[in-house]
Amino acid sequence: MTIVAYIVFAFTVIQILVSFINMITASSLPKAKGSHSAFVSVLIPVRNEEKNIKNILNDLMDQEFKNIEIILFNDQSEDRTVEIINEYMEKDARIQLLHSDFLPVGWLGKNHACHSMSKKAKGEYLLFIDADVRLSGNAIGKAVSFSKKYDLSLISVFPKQIIMTPGEQITVPNMNYILVSLLPLIFVRKLRFVSMAAANGQFMFFRANEYHSIEPHQLMRNNKVEDILIARHYKKKRLRIACLLGTREIVCRMYSNFNDATEGFSKNVIEFFGNSFLSALIFWLVTTLGFIPVLLYLPLKFQILYIIFYVMTRVFVSVSSRQNIFYNLITVIPLQVSLGIFIYKAFINKFFRKYQWKGRSIT
Repeated sequence: MTIVAYIVFAFTVIQILVSFINMITASSLPKAKGSHSAFVSVLIPVRNEEKNIKNILNDLMDQEFKNIEIILFNDQSEDRTVEIINEYMEKDARIQLLHSDFLPVGWLGKNHACHSMSKKAKGEYLLFIDADVRLSGNAIGKAVSFSKKYDLSLISVFPKQIIMTPGEQITVPNMNYILVSLLPLIFVRKLRFVSMAAANGQFMFFRANEYHSIEPHQLMRNNKVEDILIARHYKKKRLRIACLLGTREIVCRMYSNFNDATEGFSKNVIEFFGNSFLSALIFWLVTTLGFIPVLLYLPLKFQILYIIFYVMTRVFVSVSSRQNIFYNLITVIPLQVSLGIFIYKAFINKFFRKYQWKGRSIT
């Protein structure tokens, strides 16, 4: 057990180093430099989004970067989504609305929507965003500038998460804890290894010429974690990509309660670990119960260092993610419990039943 204790200690050292690197490299879109005449197509798949659609359309109309078209794809909405979009189309000629009469066999709804919109898009860049994302300031202009500066074919951003309820507080921070403590995001841009790839479908900014050549959403048409697989595919193609963290200009409230968060995260939590349930389970065991062998079998100085490293990792992740440090520290135990529930539910979903999302089964 002493060996296990030292392994846990070493893993905690790796976590604090990775999270510190992410904190000091300030992995967010930098200030835009110069003026750009690029034309950007903003593409938004929508299905029953009447609560969110006004916000994102207002945000896009208020963007400092004006050279855009806005294409929305209505995926058989059953609420007032289409009615609201039609009202905005009368206000702004840049807004277009496409409709889906049916979902083709072998496709997931979002992937089909994104692929369909790309066929109509005329932009030099394609920005795919979810309807619950909020943009302010010059987020689009910064993405254009950053892409040009580093010759990037794909930029993906993990938005700053808006957390408002206890159910969100004990679930949502887990996504950033996994990402920021395991992967130095600067390596996504700097290194060519496929394993150094990450992406978030909430904000995917493509250079259009490569996108149209590869058609990544068609390639991943039946995959529920298409964002991560697209990033890996781009790496395999030797294309340059970047994965960043959001600021106040790119934010999102993903879920409004514990149950929705559990359903959502169970769809993709295993993909954070290379689609390995064993790796996910080991991560959970080490970060949840690893203190036991450390406190039982290691010298006092290692025990003290372990506690400091564990706490500071949470602090560094919170700072990098623009989340409340105090809340993330006092909810460590329920956060770890909910992470275990995500992994368990992902296992059950994969082997015993279909996933459900927005009223649809997704296999």
